[in-house]
Amino acid sequence: MRKLILVLLTIGIISCNSTKKESNSTEEYSDIKIVGALKSVMWKGELESKIELDSILNKKGLYGIGPVSYLAGELLINDGQSYISKVTSDSTMTVEKSFDISAPFFVYANVTEWNEFELPSNIISIQDLEKFIDEKTTKRKRPFVFKLKGEVSTAIIHSQNLPEGTKVSSPDEAHQGQVNYNLTEEESEIVGFFSTEHKGVFTHHDSFVHMHLITKDENKMGHLDELEIGNMKLYLPKK
Repeated sequence: MRKLILVLLTIGIISCNSTKKESNSTEEYSDIKIVGALKSVMWKGELESKIELDSILNKKGLYGIGPVSYLAGELLINDGQSYISKVTSDSTMTVEKSFDISAPFFVYANVTEWNEFELPSNIISIQDLEKFIDEKTTKRKRPFVFKLKGEVSTAIIHSQNLPEGTKVSSPDEAHQGQVNYNLTEEESEIVGFFSTEHKGVFTHHDSFVHMHLITKDENKMGHLDELEIGNMKLYLPKK
């Protein structure tokens, strides 16, 4: 009897440890999956791959954002299509379609049905948008993915371009080589993730949103830093 109890206890301990190990690699919140953490990249220099994008099996209605491993570019998955942007000069970049890439942190979700919302005329900046989304979704499961479609009046996006071999222990070091790109009156799509509980995980310490923008012609894509909303519509997942 004692032997049987010991065996059962051992199996239970192994099972618990196995589950814990799996949850440390990929966290799930409602419909959102999170791998790695922004703060681990910026402060601990964990630049290596935590997820290969081609390992995500369900690509139907797939949306996701994050940087390329070793901060060599930016990643966006928009409705099942994966985009990689990399710096080529202070004014140009390349945007490639491929799942053959990895990220040091990544957030993603599958959504196939959306509700469309008109944005009030006073919603202009990222801060305005963040507040509007927060107020509109107080009864919704969080975190969640959202998107915008239409014309941006102006925007600033960036793509990471960390010099190879650089060691990182602070955000300033992590942003070495980053190049900013200015957009004016561009038809675009923006994919974002909203959370009030994940600062330093997939949003920055001072924001509830993390957004990547891609132009309609797919020639420019990157992390969205500044935005003046033009004629755009907001899309939230159907409950």
